[in-house]
Amino acid sequence: MTASTSHDFNQPLGGNEMPRFGGPATMMRLPTQADARGLDVAFVGIPMDIGTSNRPGTRFGPRQIRDESRMLRPFNMATRAAPFQSLQIADIGDVPINTFDLKKSVEIIERHYDGILAHPCVPLTLGGDHTLTLPILRAMAKKHGPVGLIHVDAHADVNDQMFGEKIAHGTPFRRAVEEGLIDPQRTVQIGLRGTGYAADEFDWGRDQGFMVVPAEACWHKSLTPLMAEVRAKLGSGPVYFSYDIDSLDPAYAPGTGTVEIGGLTIPQALEIIRGAYGLEIVGGDLVEVSPPYDPHGQTAVVAANLLFEMLCILPGVIRR
Repeated sequence: MTASTSHDFNQPLGGNEMPRFGGPATMMRLPTQADARGLDVAFVGIPMDIGTSNRPGTRFGPRQIRDESRMLRPFNMATRAAPFQSLQIADIGDVPINTFDLKKSVEIIERHYDGILAHPCVPLTLGGDHTLTLPILRAMAKKHGPVGLIHVDAHADVNDQMFGEKIAHGTPFRRAVEEGLIDPQRTVQIGLRGTGYAADEFDWGRDQGFMVVPAEACWHKSLTPLMAEVRAKLGSGPVYFSYDIDSLDPAYAPGTGTVEIGGLTIPQALEIIRGAYGLEIVGGDLVEVSPPYDPHGQTAVVAANLLFEMLCILPGVIRR
């Protein structure tokens, strides 16, 4: 299918028009088109796992997230958000990465997002390993300057190197600070936990100006008050949202490469994303879904729903 050129907004294919297990295997069974022309929002896949350090398989993430998005309906019943009555949205397919060369893939991704951002379009990315956020932020910074960042993850991803390499899925936010792609004073990391190579490992971000919220600080409580603090810290100006599925406890999302116990709950994930409503979100990603490690597909179901929640908080989305 091709996205409509009329003034009507694209709509997900409804379950009463085609059984949920049929129809196009696109995000929310939306129409597709070749590029971001005429779109307010584009769903984009990056099928990549060559930046991973443990279990691979995130190259299959975008395909399964799309498949498991088939149950999503166009209205958010909790927030009353109506994105498909507000914005023109389509699935523009996958970035053609070079699966044999990580550095070349990073260059390909940056060029691809330069093309997307040449239009007044917000990309929402289906990953793919977390390396992909670095080239996206490089493209974002060309358009917006240094952006604010909400980074939800079990890991800080601020390693200086991994096996001597400066670019991998554990290094993107160190590089983003060094390259001036993000504003450290408008950066928040939520959900960090697990073991480390040094006791002060999470302090690097704090030293740069990040607000760092470890998972233990989130246990047994609502994160709605936290998100009021986050909104105050980020204030006005463009914000990028990077959500690693391993921020969730593996009880909810086992299909990922670097699992850590003691993570966030699904209600907390919803509170975090919904709590970013009102910020100037200019893009977002959902990364590190590895379908081979979740034979039931529940991780991809969660990921698809969190991407829908990101869609619902974008500027311009009306609430009925």
